[in-house]
Amino acid sequence: MNPRIKVITLAVGDLDKSLAFYRDGLGLPTQGIIGTEFEDGAVAFFNMNDDLILALYPRISLAKDAKIPVSPSSPSEFSIGHIVGSKKEVDTIMQQAERAGAHITDPAHDRFWGGYAGYFQDLDGHLWEIAWNPAWEVKE
Repeated sequence: MNPRIKVITLAVGDLDKSLAFYRDGLGLPTQGIIGTEFEDGAVAFFNMNDDLILALYPRISLAKDAKIPVSPSSPSEFSIGHIVGSKKEVDTIMQQAERAGAHITDPAHDRFWGGYAGYFQDLDGHLWEIAWNPAWEVKE
C-alpha cells in the first residue's frame, strides 16, 4: 500500500449542525452539503492542505455504506492533529473552536515534547489537537 490518504471522513449525528460548526465556527471553506439527490448521499467536503479532504457524513449513512452496525463513538480512539505556526495561533484557534460550540478538553499549554498544544471535541465528540511544534515547518 502506498501512503496516499486523501479523505478523512467523520461520522456526524446532525450534518447541518456539523457543517455550521466547521464552516461558520472554524471558518473552513466548503461548497456545503452535496449529494442530497441520492439516498444516503448527503455529505460535506472541506479542502484542507496538501490535497487532503475532510468529509462529514451522517453516522447512519456511513455505517450503511460500510455495511457495519451503527455503534457509539469514542473520542479516545483517535485525534486529528492540526499543526499551526505559533503558540498565538494555537490560542486563537482554540478560542474560535470554543466560541463555535466545541468542548475544550485540555486548554493549550506547553507540552513535555517541546511544543504547545490544546485539545477540543467537536459537536460529535471528535477529538482535535491544535499544536505548534518548533521542529515542524508550517506551509501556508
